[in-house]
Amino acid sequence: MKKILVFLLVFSLFAGVTATAYAADKSNKKQKDIIISNGLFSISLPYNTKGTYKIKMNDTQISVYDKTAKKEGFGGFAFGIEAYENPKDHAMMPGGRKLGELVDKEGTTYDIVLNQPTDIQYNYIKGESDSYKHLYTAADDTVIKGVKKGKYYAERGMKGEDLYGDVLEKHVLAIKEKWDSEKLENENMSYMYNVLRSSGEDVMEKIGYAYHDVNADGIEELLIGEIADGAWKGVIYDIYTMVDRKPEHVISGGSRDRYFVCNNVFLCNEYSSGADESGWRVYSLVENSTELFPQVAFKYDGYRNKAKPWYISYEKVNNKDKWENVTEKVFNERKKVFETYERFNFTPLEDL
Repeated sequence: MKKILVFLLVFSLFAGVTATAYAADKSNKKQKDIIISNGLFSISLPYNTKGTYKIKMNDTQISVYDKTAKKEGFGGFAFGIEAYENPKDHAMMPGGRKLGELVDKEGTTYDIVLNQPTDIQYNYIKGESDSYKHLYTAADDTVIKGVKKGKYYAERGMKGEDLYGDVLEKHVLAIKEKWDSEKLENENMSYMYNVLRSSGEDVMEKIGYAYHDVNADGIEELLIGEIADGAWKGVIYDIYTMVDRKPEHVISGGSRDRYFVCNNVFLCNEYSSGADESGWRVYSLVENSTELFPQVAFKYDGYRNKAKPWYISYEKVNNKDKWENVTEKVFNERKKVFETYERFNFTPLEDL
């Protein structure tokens, strides 16, 4: 499922919905923020943006545009705040990042998402205007509030420490009860916990966890891996993510089939099929899903071609890699792009 880089801009106000702006009281020396409300939530804009913006909105969305850029025939979209009852509805939206959750007076939960443009929206001929820049950066400081007895909770449903407690408790139980490899795999856990125990390791000390937003959607994933040094530092054996606001297992790894976070927002699977074959597969984690979407794959395969064992694949045909035989120089140059691994300092499970 490829990300569709299309950003939907709403160019008409819904009937009966108008922006409500509260300017500063002239008798008050302190300039008040401008408040925009759509009936479900409100956002704030700095007082000195007054007169520079246009607002388009509906019952679940407030979008802010630069007035000058629109007048000159450009998009002018600076940012939008949107409420989604179903996380699937914003999962693949480019430029979207969850900020928190809102619970309305009926008890319905909404993801509150910041949407920002993925292309140039200002007059690129003249260059970015001060008014557009000010509106764009205002997204970082906007104050969001629920209205009509609704309540907004910043960062709720986003931080790993609030999301994966039950998952970590299950891993602790598995280690303390010394589950064998078969039971671990049946429970969607890596067999490596049993391997380490069998080799005499104190698994509660040797296995740890970290939280990291792998797909840049604002929600942290849980990464469980081995506390190691050198090339193995940051190795991951189990990955969990949030799907429809519930923790789900993504994938397990092992000694010859291990995972790392690379370039901050990708997963790299290092594998070995023998002394003369090693591979590296780079994936992106699809938002609100356990699906790993392949980006590129590299393989050193001396069994297939002893003289020229370097291969790259950019696509699959019938679920099989379409390998391109390349020179060692090309192989190393392209692979180097994905070699920046995140070397996590995992917190040992014994610290829970």
